[in-house]
Amino acid sequence: MINIVIADDQSLIRMALRTLIADEEDLRLAAEATDGDQAWELIREIRPDVALLDIRMPGLDGLEVLRRISRDSNLDGTRVVMMTTFEIDSYIFEALSNGAAGFVMKDTDPAEILKAVRLAAAGDSLLSPDVTRKVIDAYAEGRTGPNRPHPRLGELTEREAEILRWVATGLTNDEIGAHLFISPATVRTHVGKLLSKLGARDRAGLVAIAYRSGLDIPEP
Repeated sequence: MINIVIADDQSLIRMALRTLIADEEDLRLAAEATDGDQAWELIREIRPDVALLDIRMPGLDGLEVLRRISRDSNLDGTRVVMMTTFEIDSYIFEALSNGAAGFVMKDTDPAEILKAVRLAAAGDSLLSPDVTRKVIDAYAEGRTGPNRPHPRLGELTEREAEILRWVATGLTNDEIGAHLFISPATVRTHVGKLLSKLGARDRAGLVAIAYRSGLDIPEP
């Protein structure tokens, strides 16, 4: 059973999410919050598997709640899916850098929301939902300013650097393996080494590093 906390100041959004989750046998709504302060208290108390957070909320915003989750070792098992709109894609990279597992549009297909929650809870292929790729692409296309290469990029092997670029596309291990003609297990091993060498919390962090470093991201 995947325990979920949702946080949004709009009652209609909370009602829609509540109804969506109630229809799924493997999902359980543990609590819902109307602002960031309440969300943080509930998350600390419940330690849910997944927190669905609106970026803009009264009090603490979703990004600050995300930062606190990322810094709290007691919440290592809690993954965060941000609820956002394309109008605020300037926040996307900051959210990725702080460990967001994915993004969903508030008006997206309900199946995509459920898919994002389950992927986040599984701790693997966190950036697979198509909506997340679109958000990352939208941010990358509008990005300005100099690149900021990660200081440990030079420690990567040629294969690890290649895997990092492919991880940034949002593809799963299976999909990356198919492109490179290697097994998903081999991709998984390389991803683990990347997380260790670059100090990233998860795949989302690797995506942020790849884009910030100005790497040449392949077309999936």
